[in-house]
Amino acid sequence: MSARQSTPAVGIVVQCELSVEVPAIAAPVPGMTALVLVRLFSEPIGMLSLTLSERGLEPADLAAEIAGELGSELRERFADCAIAWTGSLPTNGLEPGRTPSFIEGRERALAEGPEITVAICTRDRPDDLARALDGLRHQQYPRLRTLVVDNAPSDDRTRRLVSELARTREIGYVTEPRPGLSWARNRAIEASDSEIIAWADDDEICDAWWAAEIARAFVEVPEAGAVTGIVAPAELQTESQARFEQYSGVRRGRGFTRAVFSPATARQQSPLYPLPPYGAGANMAFRRDAVEEIGRFDCALGTGTATLAGEDTAALSALLLAGGTIVYQPSAIVYHRHRRDYGALERVMLGYGRGLSAYYASMLVRHPSCLPELVRLSGRAMRDQVSHDGQRLTELDGFPRELLRINRKGLLQGAFKYPGARLRARRLATAVAGAER
Repeated sequence: MSARQSTPAVGIVVQCELSVEVPAIAAPVPGMTALVLVRLFSEPIGMLSLTLSERGLEPADLAAEIAGELGSELRERFADCAIAWTGSLPTNGLEPGRTPSFIEGRERALAEGPEITVAICTRDRPDDLARALDGLRHQQYPRLRTLVVDNAPSDDRTRRLVSELARTREIGYVTEPRPGLSWARNRAIEASDSEIIAWADDDEICDAWWAAEIARAFVEVPEAGAVTGIVAPAELQTESQARFEQYSGVRRGRGFTRAVFSPATARQQSPLYPLPPYGAGANMAFRRDAVEEIGRFDCALGTGTATLAGEDTAALSALLLAGGTIVYQPSAIVYHRHRRDYGALERVMLGYGRGLSAYYASMLVRHPSCLPELVRLSGRAMRDQVSHDGQRLTELDGFPRELLRINRKGLLQGAFKYPGARLRARRLATAVAGAER
């Protein structure tokens, strides 16, 4: 049998489609974790983290674990598609008595959804990019374009890769010579003409229904200016990957229930803290008019700048502060290859800390009216970051202290790094404008 895992361990990621079968899970190493994404008629309804014994899990054992943890969700889904819920799951598949509402919604999105450009911003990682582009070939959405933004490349490997792939399928390619993810994101906005621009990272594989579920959110919530989704792990083969998932993984997020953020929800969820409650740039889409209204992405934030991160959160917060609406759509899933080595994880933790405080500096500079709200929230934020009575550290019980120290070091640096990064961004913009004249 299994027990729910409370501390991170290396493991495997398993897909379980209940309408087909409940699989057996082998345990290559006893004690390893199985992270199980549970779906019903393609709808993701939950994720379980289980510790495997040396014999793994038989289908009946896994079915019992799923029914025990997701019973209320299953009861609701079974009623929707006219299947009697007995409290237990069959292991050999299911047949709906009627078309599930989830499928009806997707069919509407496939028929009515907007044109979407998916932009992959990349820099000198052609092998990762090749896997990401291969994954996009399997998207089940008819109005999808692909655009590669080659950010300050040091060689022509990315250009040559896209040129080769473009012989058999349509892939756009542009370069952005100014280093920085925000510059690349803004270049994607300029280079595309679709109503929706979506971004996925070059170290991700998009679920086959990802674009369709992004479209569904815009169709079913027509006032939405942005949509975000789930970032699930593609693998958990190293301790560093398991640690990252513990710190920032899908089971620590909003789960598998759609959430809509707008001025009407500001009393329940501030646009400014805690972060990031409404998604991340690794799985994010904007309406063109919404991202233009907020002034696009802040080029003093993000990978490739001294601040290292924060441009996605700043854009989403700015949209909310401007009166816009964000939809968290958990059925839009991407699978991210977390960094495998410890040194890379340390850099990620530094970047998260630095990007967070730089993000707040950016909000004060670009949206000074948010100052009173930031002052009001500052006490809670400080408790969460440094006190074991705060929610954040309570949730990270057992997380390595040295990684938390690195994260706090970044927090102390970010606000001071932002002015220099902003000055550099202005100089780069001036240099390009001068070259174009």
